[in-house]
Amino acid sequence: MQANAKAAVLKRLKRIEGQVRGLARMVDDDRYCIDIITQLSAARAALRRAEEEILADHVAHCVEHAIASGNKGEQRRKVGELIDVLSRSDR
Repeated sequence: MQANAKAAVLKRLKRIEGQVRGLARMVDDDRYCIDIITQLSAARAALRRAEEEILADHVAHCVEHAIASGNKGEQRRKVGELIDVLSRSDR
């Protein structure tokens, strides 16, 4: 992972970690269910954004490198990985 993407993802994950701790406190404090669900949705959205950042870095770095290398086997592997991960993320 490139340094700037890594720093951005780590920053985002630390925020998400705080969100999850906050969710645990909300449950422990018997907060209103809809408020908890709303915060769960926000945490899921934040995780999706982190996933998108990592995926974008992968395409910009790893996939681009495979394409530039001219190695057909490596190109197929990278495209196959993308297809697999994208199909799993829809579940």
